Amino acid sequence: MRTAYIGSSGFAAAVLETLAGSPHRPLLVITRPPRPAGRGRHVAPTPVAAAAVALGIELAAPARLEDAAAALAQLAPEAICLCAYGALVREPLLSDYEILNVHPSLLPRWRGAAPIERAIIAGDELAGVSIMRLVAELDAGPICAQSSTVLGTEDFGALSDRLAEIASRLLVGALDGPRVWVEQPAEGVTYAEKITAADRVLDPARGAVELERVVRALHPHIGARLADGLGVLEARVSEQRAPLGGLVVRDGRLLYGARDSALELLIVKPPGGRAMDGASFVRGHAV
Repeated sequence: MRTAYIGSSGFAAAVLETLAGSPHRPLLVITRPPRPAGRGRHVAPTPVAAAAVALGIELAAPARLEDAAAALAQLAPEAICLCAYGALVREPLLSDYEILNVHPSLLPRWRGAAPIERAIIAGDELAGVSIMRLVAELDAGPICAQSSTVLGTEDFGALSDRLAEIASRLLVGALDGPRVWVEQPAEGVTYAEKITAADRVLDPARGAVELERVVRALHPHIGARLADGLGVLEARVSEQRAPLGGLVVRDGRLLYGARDSALELLIVKPPGGRAMDGASFVRGHAV
């Protein structure tokens, strides 16, 4: 099948690599333009751009997706695959092509920008991937394939990698066909809002179990932190207690007081410093 691929993120890059090895290898990849990233704010291509170059697939990185309309019309793809592109797709592209959207959630749960993070934070028992036909309403189109998996104690990085493998198989199978589109149910709709700066702060008024989930959900790509700026990369729930919002040392362990118990901070990162285990932080800082 003649296909084109639209995406930007590392998750989308992993799916592209599998798709390129299938009978549905894209003839064109479209991604976002290079932009500043990291602490140094160096301009860098998207992970999908890097993957397309490595795979030898024609690449376009227009300022607006609409600017690639002529290239798509010349290609005349039978289907377009879209995954974590990071911008809205508008008419006439929605009507001109069958666009298969790879979404890492069990739709209609967690429509929106941060489905993996929100599933972890909420403590969902299941995660998954849906192949949905793109429509104007956010992640509301009919579904032709869906697969679930148990959500364990993984962080975002590990779960994202696992869901990318599932998504790759699901997308290739959907392109193989036949595709039967089923409308999403009206019940059970939730939205995965974009992660904000406020979401990163570990609020001691919440329970330690929930705070531990926040740490996992934001590692390694965004990162959780305390109100004073101390980054928290890895943590676990402690049976001990600590003053609410307080940072204390007990038996050489670094504890942060939550509503019901304490969170043991296993790996932390001081502002402007390097990551270190809690014991090293205790030795070098006044707590």
